[in-house]
Amino acid sequence: MKKVLVVDDSLSVARQLEKIIAESGDFTCVGHAKNGAEAIKMNHTENPEIICMDMNMPGMDGLTALRSLSALDKDVKVVMVTSLGGVGDKFTEALKLGAKNVISKPFEADNVLRILREL
Repeated sequence: MKKVLVVDDSLSVARQLEKIIAESGDFTCVGHAKNGAEAIKMNHTENPEIICMDMNMPGMDGLTALRSLSALDKDVKVVMVTSLGGVGDKFTEALKLGAKNVISKPFEADNVLRILREL
């Protein structure tokens, strides 16, 4: 089972994603961070194989955290999570910074699992 860290400031969104991950049989959720700074710390302590990270969070946003995570670990696998509105530029920037893919909210379980299994 691959270990996944969920990073989202919304508890309800994080719970939805954790449920999809837990019910997959392929992945296990090793924790929930509320912002980018927590994600960087938890990446070090939990050693997840995949990080699902929201783009927009208070404090340190997802793109800033992605920049730091990629600098610390060139093999880190981050999938950005975002709402459908206004994604274009940030989507492109996330991929340039090293994100492996982007998952859109609201979540479709099949799509989320397909993206995670491709990593």
